[in-house]
Amino acid sequence: MRTYVRMIVCLHIPRFELAVAAAGCAQFGDHALAGHALAGAALAVAPLAGAEQRVGEVSGAAEARGVARGMALGEALARCPDLVLLPGDPVRVAEAWEATLRALEAIGAAVEPAGPGVACFEPDGLLAIHGTRQATIAAARRAVRRGGRLPVRIGAGPTRFCALAAAVAVRSSRPLVLEQGDAQRWLAGRPVGLLGLREDTAALVEPLARLGVRTLGELARLGRPALADRFGARGVLAHQLACAEDGPLRTRHVEERLDESMDVGDASSGEALKRVLGVLVSRLLARPERRGRTLRAATLSARLVSGGGWRERVVFRQALADPERIWLALSVRLLSLPAPALALGLAVERFGPPASEQVALFEELPADPGAVASAIRPRPGARARPRSAARAARLREAVAQMRAVAGQDAALRAVCVDPDSRVPERRVVLAPVPER
Repeated sequence: MRTYVRMIVCLHIPRFELAVAAAGCAQFGDHALAGHALAGAALAVAPLAGAEQRVGEVSGAAEARGVARGMALGEALARCPDLVLLPGDPVRVAEAWEATLRALEAIGAAVEPAGPGVACFEPDGLLAIHGTRQATIAAARRAVRRGGRLPVRIGAGPTRFCALAAAVAVRSSRPLVLEQGDAQRWLAGRPVGLLGLREDTAALVEPLARLGVRTLGELARLGRPALADRFGARGVLAHQLACAEDGPLRTRHVEERLDESMDVGDASSGEALKRVLGVLVSRLLARPERRGRTLRAATLSARLVSGGGWRERVVFRQALADPERIWLALSVRLLSLPAPALALGLAVERFGPPASEQVALFEELPADPGAVASAIRPRPGARARPRSAARAARLREAVAQMRAVAGQDAALRAVCVDPDSRVPERRVVLAPVPER
């Protein structure tokens, strides 16, 4: 009997944000600097105006001269006086990365994006389409490279962290595949700095380096209780990653995206720009593809006169379909625009339920079933729901809104595990609220 071995594939595009910023730099042409961003030129993404003055992603040449991502701008220029600063363009980066993810989904992959330039998926669900794992990996490489010239590094392993570490370590177009029995042994020799690739363990890299922990193998030998005592839950997670243990993939939910954009002309700031925003809101709500749905989250973006772009995600306090309330929520964000704009864009990121179903969360419903039906305003032909069903529906809507704001782990429920335990942490644990 053949044993099933899980495999996760990670695609890594090195220095994705820097390459996109270089390709869009007007003074050098469309692709003049995209290759140099990964090779000989000392480049870095400049901080946005009004933001903290720290450089973004840096090229290999700049990194070799002591410049690192997140370094203060003055220190970076002192270490590398000929450093070329490229205007950051989060709008172009988001568009390019979204196109890459959709190219992967076009071959059938359920993708978990781990930031611009890094994506993971499980190839075994695609074997009926592509035949083998090797053919699936080759199809993913072709899909990603179809839209540009950037190099793609591919790693595979039994967990997300193993696959990501393999993709970062590979230096050629040939994928690095770690088998189940070799993954932990291979990770033992890798630097502890790989924990910086995960947002929830990145803060441990510096204190571990001060303690003299250089490799993941040394970290694993410290033991999980010692790491939990010193670093808490992050230490436990770091030990799990070093031992080739990780959670399942959290694939993204593909939703329909609607967007509108408009050149602002002389209305590059102030009240005139707010009027342009009002036009975009009206156009977006008038699109027939919206089909009467409310808006739960939107993305406001702008092309700047000084070069580069600006982008901000806005999650509304509740799902909205009123153009005035949407405009009021978005117009406040225009105050953080770092420079005058050439063009303004508005895109729907997540939809809510149809507008006819929006009611207050904890509003008391009347006891009369006919009044209940009038209060919750059901669709034509739908039967009235009892009070408990209506309240449960509103609670589900509230959970969905919280997840839109803070992610899938924002809504948790308390589960009694061992109520007689003398250890408080063992009596009740938190578990995600299941989606219905």
